[in-house]
Amino acid sequence: MIPLFTAGCVLGVWLIGSHSLMLARPALVQGWLKKFPRHALSGQIILGIGLAWFWLLVAPEGMGKLSALCMDLGEFNNIKPTLRLLVPATLVMVAVSVRDFLAVRALGVLGLMIAAPLLDAAFLKEPSSRLLIPIFAYVLLTVSMYLVGMPYLFRDAVTWLTTTPARWRIACLLGLGYGVATLICTFAFWRNY
Repeated sequence: MIPLFTAGCVLGVWLIGSHSLMLARPALVQGWLKKFPRHALSGQIILGIGLAWFWLLVAPEGMGKLSALCMDLGEFNNIKPTLRLLVPATLVMVAVSVRDFLAVRALGVLGLMIAAPLLDAAFLKEPSSRLLIPIFAYVLLTVSMYLVGMPYLFRDAVTWLTTTPARWRIACLLGLGYGVATLICTFAFWRNY
């Protein structure tokens, strides 16, 4: 569990930083985004991070800091040992056999993992401005599911966004504005949460 204040700080700073870079260096970021879907090494690294995070959710108890993220799966707790074996095997099989759009699929897996702590941080908190975090998390969940299932949509979205400078600038300013709003709410309303 992370506090709402921490979630707001991290999300706000990340949105401001990434969208400022996109605004300041559009050619560099656009070139990287166009190459990203077929970059195998990036895909393997991101997939490794996402699946390692998932493995920590099903890690055995009593492993000290490795068990800190372990979660109760309710009725499905009895399949945790199987998942502990399947996750590394899946990582190896997917990283070796899936070449097309692996980076995008892996980004989708990581997005699915990131949404959970964001939702948990804002769950049943008092200020209504906290909804900035769940809104972002649900958009992230929806986009991530599409990235895993239909990764070619990432390429299409990048192509559409980079077609005109005005479109790119508007997208950057929207992300930057959302980050600024999140950071303002973080310091104005979420300090005690």
